[in-house]
Amino acid sequence: MHKGRLEAFSDGVLAIIITIMVLELKVPQGTDLHALQALLPALLCYVLSFIYVGIYWNNHHHLFQAVNHINGSVLWANLHLLFWISLFPFVTGWMGENHFATWTVVTYGVVLCMAGSAYFVLVRVLLAGHEADSPLTKAIGSDFKGKVSVVIYILGIALAFANARIGLTLYTVVAIIWLIPDRRIEKTLAA
Repeated sequence: MHKGRLEAFSDGVLAIIITIMVLELKVPQGTDLHALQALLPALLCYVLSFIYVGIYWNNHHHLFQAVNHINGSVLWANLHLLFWISLFPFVTGWMGENHFATWTVVTYGVVLCMAGSAYFVLVRVLLAGHEADSPLTKAIGSDFKGKVSVVIYILGIALAFANARIGLTLYTVVAIIWLIPDRRIEKTLAA
């Protein structure tokens, strides 16, 4: 199967997710900067989630540059990833509206962890459909960042029960780790 429709569909879903998140932000009632203060938690949640959607879009784009072909398993694995990312607007809004309350931070972490796990599954399904010497297989390697990210999410979820800010800090650390696009694919394709 050709990968173009999968990429276009994924791009569209991610664009809609970002649009939904920004529409959830409430307009302040006042006209000065003080009016924004009450919205700061929601705005910070939006920024973090926007960065996460951007990271997924960027890495998804890079990943599929090295993909030669897809099959039905890849389509389902991709939908699995999009499902978890589609929950970002909900958990982002819930966490922001409730000023980082424990259960909102935990739930946000669970969704991040599930999206990270779904991305890992997508990569494994893609690798299963490609030869051992394919550019994709060479570029992915052991996927250390992907594995470490899920471990940090789990740690963040557990620690959020003790202190929600610690969990949120760990989720931010994962975003920082992934902020720089994965260069393995670019290097492999350039070689």
